Amino acid sequence: MPMRRPFLILLLALAAGPGFRLRAQAPSIPLALNDAIRAALEHNQNIKVEAYAPQIARANVLTALGQFDPALSFNREYSRNYGYPGVVQPLPTELVEDSTYSLALGGTIPTGLTYSLVGSAFTERGPYNNYTNDYASFGGINLTQPLLRGFGFGANLVNVRVAKANRAISKWDYRQTLINTVTNVIVGYSNLVLAHDELEIAQHSHDLAETLLVENREEFKTGNFARSEVTSARAQVAERDEAILLAENAVLTADNQLRQLMGETSFPPGRPLLTVAAPELPAVTVDPAKDLQVALAQRPDYQAARLGVTINRAQESAARNLLLPQVNLVASYGYNGLDNNFSASRRMVGDREYPASSIGVAISLPITNAVGRGTARAARLTREQAEEGLALLEAQIALNVANAGSQIDTAHQRVIADRAAYALASQTLDDETKKLRDGYSTTFAVVQAQQSLITVENSVAVATAAERQAVADYDQALGTTLGRYHIDLADK
Repeated sequence: MPMRRPFLILLLALAAGPGFRLRAQAPSIPLALNDAIRAALEHNQNIKVEAYAPQIARANVLTALGQFDPALSFNREYSRNYGYPGVVQPLPTELVEDSTYSLALGGTIPTGLTYSLVGSAFTERGPYNNYTNDYASFGGINLTQPLLRGFGFGANLVNVRVAKANRAISKWDYRQTLINTVTNVIVGYSNLVLAHDELEIAQHSHDLAETLLVENREEFKTGNFARSEVTSARAQVAERDEAILLAENAVLTADNQLRQLMGETSFPPGRPLLTVAAPELPAVTVDPAKDLQVALAQRPDYQAARLGVTINRAQESAARNLLLPQVNLVASYGYNGLDNNFSASRRMVGDREYPASSIGVAISLPITNAVGRGTARAARLTREQAEEGLALLEAQIALNVANAGSQIDTAHQRVIADRAAYALASQTLDDETKKLRDGYSTTFAVVQAQQSLITVENSVAVATAAERQAVADYDQALGTTLGRYHIDLADK
């Protein structure tokens, strides 16, 4: 970008007289790129929203593990029943009372085994025992272990595995939000730099037109130029004044966009503008052979997709288990006690006087098992679809990385070409201006040369911004944005 000459504006003001008006410069706030990134990491609304996802995912893991928590339960029941005695009718009804007490600690373990450590007492009072208490007590353990359906870690840990995978996915998604936000800040900062550059270019264009107008007026006074030359130059000043207005509005728009990325939620008029400077381009070495491997290792979307396949495989394993029949091993072991005194009955259990045990098998065979077959088929197809989607994403990443790498070289070569074109356009304008002074050119030719110079100057600014964005896109394509700017996810 060529150096500006502030003294030229002052010279033009003096030459133009009282009709010339300098544009008031708005106050400004210096802002470096790293400061903009830091502000966005602390205040950006998207980051604040996404930050809840990992916390929610951790809570869901706790919920999934909770299925194996033991539970303590207490039961107390009392019933009264009236019935006829077992003799010839009619006779008065008789009362029978039942009381049950139980305390149990039970739960499930990851193999599918359900257990219950139980202590219970039962008594029944009626005419057959003269309404006295007979306490039948039991203390022991009841077990049910699925042997086919519901057996093993695959069938019982699926919710835990899915929750843990979703927890990891939420961290990668949060990382992706950080990468996208930082990239957007870099691009937004670059766009604001470009907007300021284009405002300077518009002002430069206006200065060139003012210079031409001043010179044409002087030549008109000496009789060397016709009035039409002055009129043509004045028209150019007016036209380029409009370009400044549009460029100023573009600066305000880019300023607001960057402020929004930094977390601001109100944009009152008249506030100080942000002062930005073109950041130094980081050193980038494009290595197509390594870049794809780096991208596959660090891109959050790819890692999240891989974890998605892991979830599908766990769900398919659990679904296949539903194809099996229900065969449960049921067992019980403990001790009984019987006495008309509750304490004596419980003491028999504690002294292990009357052991009791049972074992058996419970079998359930679904006729068609449509639910199991449909669930397993859907789970298999979902897993295959996810694997194909992962392969498609790999191909898309490979293309994205290749394009991002080539774009860096293209953008750099574009900057070199446009700068060379600027030097030639500047020389052309100087030559054409000298010819006009010597009477061998026209105002129209000089105006065309000025417009060509401004067009190329804009191209240099746009190409420089494109080069900055190409580097940002390259880091985003590889997933290395956070490392480039030394952003530690553990601190977020």
